[in-house]
Amino acid sequence: MEAIGAEAPLSVKTSASESAAEESYPTLTTERLLLRPFQPADAEHLHRLLNDWEVCRMLQTVHFPYPLEDAQEWLADAVKKRREGRAFHLAITGREDGSELLIGAVGLKLVQGKRRATLGYWIGRRYWGHGVATEAAGRMLRWALANLDLDEVEAVAAANNPASAAVLRRIGFRETGAGREMFRARGSKQPVLSFTATRADIPALAALETPAPSPPALENGLPMLLVAACALVDAETRVLIARRPEGRAMAGLWEFPGGKMEPGESPEATLVRELREELGIELSRSSLAPFAFASHAYERFHLLMPLFLCRRWQGIPSAREGQTLRWVRADELADFPMLPADKPLLPMLRDFL
Repeated sequence: MEAIGAEAPLSVKTSASESAAEESYPTLTTERLLLRPFQPADAEHLHRLLNDWEVCRMLQTVHFPYPLEDAQEWLADAVKKRREGRAFHLAITGREDGSELLIGAVGLKLVQGKRRATLGYWIGRRYWGHGVATEAAGRMLRWALANLDLDEVEAVAAANNPASAAVLRRIGFRETGAGREMFRARGSKQPVLSFTATRADIPALAALETPAPSPPALENGLPMLLVAACALVDAETRVLIARRPEGRAMAGLWEFPGGKMEPGESPEATLVRELREELGIELSRSSLAPFAFASHAYERFHLLMPLFLCRRWQGIPSAREGQTLRWVRADELADFPMLPADKPLLPMLRDFL
């Protein structure tokens, strides 16, 4: 049930087991909506919403009429793909008179072997014109870029569906081309518009916050921000990196643990404090060895960041601020989308380790 300017499945990393896949399956909320996994009991409601020519004609792989049996088969297939960890579909639901109400669907499908996914959604005709598509698709897009190993998300909209194209533009997509694709309900290829979104296209994900209060500006007019970072190295010579969580600027990019230096605070003291707060570990200043530094001009400030190495600490690092943690071999660090300031440090770290 892939849609043009409509639904497409959502994918995350393949889980080691069915239970792990279930645990990684997202349930997302917005101001008015709940985006949750589809359930077998949704078949009749799904059929009722989709068995509508005005909805089906904008969807690529849905034919019309759309029988109940197709809805049941699609739900079974969605469960199978969810267990495989490669395709995930979310039901868009709201509340009416205290009861849950199915409104439509939204999701992503991972392009196998690529750091790319396709986004889509569809909404029941009764709920058009209420901002549901923008709210649901925007939430899914932000979640995906913050939590999946993606560099970009693609979408398409039928050329004669300006409302869907407007939704995509509103949530951060750029129009990147045009073509023709098959629509089963119409029985022919139809003109479509192609769209792409990256973190740089999403204002909330595009730039780090301006430091406040701002210190004196440099010659380029940017305030200076002092940050200390640490490369924790374990017994297998792996380095710990953290992915910035949803809700933070540049969410989805990876970085070395650390944080902003407080006034009057040394880099070593910053790392002792930050790693305790972020990872729940204890370390001494003497275990921190200065290694290199980064100097990078972001859009709103200039960052100066000393990087330390540490091989001794107490406790097991755990995510305490919603971030994702991963131990990575030095020669694999380049495979991860890191914050721009961190990237120049990777070759030096790889050569040293």
